[in-house]
Amino acid sequence: MVITGDRRRAAAQGLGNVVASLVASVALLAAGCAGNSASSTSSEIVVGASIPLSGPLAGFGSFQRWGYQHAVDVVNQAGGVRVGDAKRKVRLVLLDDKTDPNTTSANTDTLITRNRVTALLGSCTPALVNAGGVVADRNRIPMVTGCAPLEAFKSVKRWQYVWDVFFDEPDLAEAPFKTLEAAGVQTNRKVAIVHDNGPDGAVVGGQLWPALARRYGYTVASNQSFPVDNTQFNSLISNAKATGADVFLIDAVTPQAVTIRKQMASAGYAPKVIVAEKGAEPVQFAQAVGDLGDGVIVGGYWDASFPYPGAAQLRKAFELQTGQTYSQHIADSYAAAQILLDAIGAAGSTDAARINQAIGRTDKTYVVGPVKFDDRHTSRLPIAELQWQGGQTKVVWPRERATGTLLFPVPGSGA
Repeated sequence: MVITGDRRRAAAQGLGNVVASLVASVALLAAGCAGNSASSTSSEIVVGASIPLSGPLAGFGSFQRWGYQHAVDVVNQAGGVRVGDAKRKVRLVLLDDKTDPNTTSANTDTLITRNRVTALLGSCTPALVNAGGVVADRNRIPMVTGCAPLEAFKSVKRWQYVWDVFFDEPDLAEAPFKTLEAAGVQTNRKVAIVHDNGPDGAVVGGQLWPALARRYGYTVASNQSFPVDNTQFNSLISNAKATGADVFLIDAVTPQAVTIRKQMASAGYAPKVIVAEKGAEPVQFAQAVGDLGDGVIVGGYWDASFPYPGAAQLRKAFELQTGQTYSQHIADSYAAAQILLDAIGAAGSTDAARINQAIGRTDKTYVVGPVKFDDRHTSRLPIAELQWQGGQTKVVWPRERATGTLLFPVPGSGA
């Protein structure tokens, strides 16, 4: 068949109309999809956190996960966070930093660039919190954390977008001496110290404890440090035992604290007082060492008996949901998430700068106590002293908050 010029022109014109129609249809479909995507995105507030769900600090991370998620669940059950005229649900994205600062940094970057978080919650301990905080600060994304001692937090930089609610190392370091003094116990006034060389271990064990011991009239018989990944402590324990010190101060993460306590028993080192900061805090410590945990002291900042709003209810909710013994870290993580979500509501916006300003204006009593940030982006929690007794922590100092009596000397000390 021969196609004339007129027919060719008509066919071309018809094909052009079909193509134009298809392009218009695709454009409309794309616009519709984009509209749906924008609507979905705008209806949801994404909050992220990189926390230690594996590695040496997994015990801490398990409580953080629950505290963060519980705060989000409570808000969502009430319809979400009010932003402007509407309530918006919150989605929590949690990544495992494996107790590795480099992974914390990478995870935080992922949360910002891929998950497009509105704001962040912190990890646990200075090494991890500071690693993630630096990334958040650089990207000007608000972060609230509740698991970084304040001195180590402030030593990194002048924070702009990162906020910390926790205890101060000088208060923590002094608490054992105040506890022994208030109880009127008798020791030979000799102290042996072992501590890791991480940020808070170096501050508490390397600097604060020696100075405070001398101030309270103790002799520092030995002060030994070890790498944060150390696994054998026999020589350190032998050296401490040789001094005959009645007071043994340890600053280490949980796996190391467990090993130290067991190796002390094997070596026959039985001081009258054992303080194990950081590592003896979660219930995993007591479960791992059994009866050897009785009498071990660790600094604290929260107990379900404290007169703060929702304290007793928070413990009950955790234990009902998990069937596990609670940790004070359910409180600092829950409060950090509450502070952040309250700030988003107060800002009435998901704009990072406005949320950051709202966090700075926080002045409210939460489950961990009164929270009001200073010019260094910190809010200090008062210290209490906890002691493991029969698999449970008892508050043994200060007296007005005590839930038990100081067990002295440590069982098996022979005193």
